[in-house]
This record gives sequence, C-alpha cells and structure tokens, in this order.
Amino acid sequence: MSTARDRQRRRDELRRKDLQRRSVLAGEASAASAEVESALSTPNEKVSAAFFDVDNTVMQGASIFHLARGLYRRKFFTTSDIVGAAWKQAYFRFVGVENPEHVEAARNSALSFIAGHTVRELQEVGEEIFDEAMSDRIWPGTRALAQLHLDQGERVWLVTAAPVEIAQIIARKLGLTGAMGTVAEHVDGVYTGQLVGDMLHGPAKAEAVKALAAREGLDLSQCAAYSDSANDLPLLQLVGRPCAVNPDARLRRHAKAHGWPIRDYRTGRKAARVGFAAGLVGGAAAGAVAAASTLREKRR
Repeated sequence: MSTARDRQRRRDELRRKDLQRRSVLAGEASAASAEVESALSTPNEKVSAAFFDVDNTVMQGASIFHLARGLYRRKFFTTSDIVGAAWKQAYFRFVGVENPEHVEAARNSALSFIAGHTVRELQEVGEEIFDEAMSDRIWPGTRALAQLHLDQGERVWLVTAAPVEIAQIIARKLGLTGAMGTVAEHVDGVYTGQLVGDMLHGPAKAEAVKALAAREGLDLSQCAAYSDSANDLPLLQLVGRPCAVNPDARLRRHAKAHGWPIRDYRTGRKAARVGFAAGLVGGAAAGAVAAASTLREKRR
C-alpha cells in the first residue's frame, strides 16, 4: 500500500526528471543556435576550445540588468512588470522544486517582457545597449584570456543565462567565435514570452557545451572553462582546464581545494559588493531587482 511519503518521493523524482529534461532541452537549443551562427565560419581542426561565463566573469555586473534598464528606457515594459518577474525568479532561486507552481511561473516569466516584440527588434536594440552600457564594463583581464585562446587558434564561446541574442552580440563585439544563451521561443520572428526548456543556468550550461562539443568534434578534456560562480561547477568540472575568475566564496574554496587557477580582476571593495549581490539572488533575478530599484530611485 502506497504511503504519503512514497507518493511524495515519487513526485519529487518526477520533478527532478522534469528539471533535468528542461536543462537538456535548453542546452541543446542553445547549442543549435551557436551551430547556426558559426555555420559559415572557416572550419577549425583544433579539438580544444574555451568557454566563458559572462556575468562577473567577462563583464562587470549582470548583463540582464543592463539589458533590462535599456529596454525599460525604450518603453518595452513597466516597472511593475519587472518587479513581478524579479519576485518569481528570486522565489525560484531560493525555494526551487518545493513549489511547482512558482517554478513554472518563474520559468515562464524569465523573458516574458519581450513577448510580442520581434527578434530583429531585440537584436537592433541590443546592439545599442551594448555600446551605451556594456562595452566599458568588460574586464580587460578576462578579455585578454579569451584573446590568448584565439591567438592559439582555439574557438571561444560565451555561455550565459542571458538571452542568446544578447550573448551573440557580446561575442561578436569582442571578436569571439560565438555564444550560447537562454533561448526564447519565437514564432514567425515574434517572441511568445516562453522559453525553450529552461534558462541556460547551472546544469543547462554543461548540457549546452556537451551538445556543442559533439557537433564541433571537441575533446572536452582539452577544453577550458571560466566562471565566477559555483553555480557553474557542472560546466567547470566538464572540461580539462577549469579556471575561476572573480570567484564567489564557494567557487574559490572549490578551486583552491582542487588546484584550479584563480584570476581575480576586482578591487577588494568591489569584490565584496559583487559577491554579496550574487549571493543574495544571482542571475536574472539580481538584474531585474537591481534595474527596478534603480528606476524607482530615479523617480523619487
């Protein structure tokens, strides 16, 4: 006879499998986008490559914050829209699978603010936002690391939870091979407000890199990966040459324990601020909360 504990265990297992399935789907969708993007590039015979996280690794702060602020200024959404999305994302980060309704709401609200807008529109606005708010926030040290890989004939991809369209703009502006990011569903070039799978976060990043490596003929044991966050351990542990860049406390401990190289390009005060903000919320929620707070302050 099935007990309440058994039923709960089965429900938890189904939820874990669903999250895993969505992570795989998100990773494959992002890898497919990167494959299309680089289809016309010159073939590269090297089996090694480098993968870089974006937020606080390549760029100071959260790219979604700069995107959200730029879109708000262009009347893409209201303050209440972004505050609502931020709450759902924060709840998802803290509570996770304990409340399936909130998990689904967080997933569906992640990029809902671009619903009804066209892919072309976001790409054009994204170019403007990069030039006005992101270009001067690139960490020179991390940019130099990426260039080192390029100079050695290796391909370099960004791997981020930010929308893939923005990730591709950043990669193109920096002269990198390409980018993988969260894929928003669109029909006939118009965003539906839904995601393909989940956000490209945590395990989904590893799935994206595995899918891309299979398509590109890469040997992951010879590849490198760079990130600031312990959330990216699935990606860092996937490659033969992991490196912690501007790491949070947990990643720093892990890197030291495993003899991974650590690169920190922040000042002491800035490192403390960035680490505190990332620990509170992280990812898209941090960007949304920061954007909403900034906008409210400006109206006072």
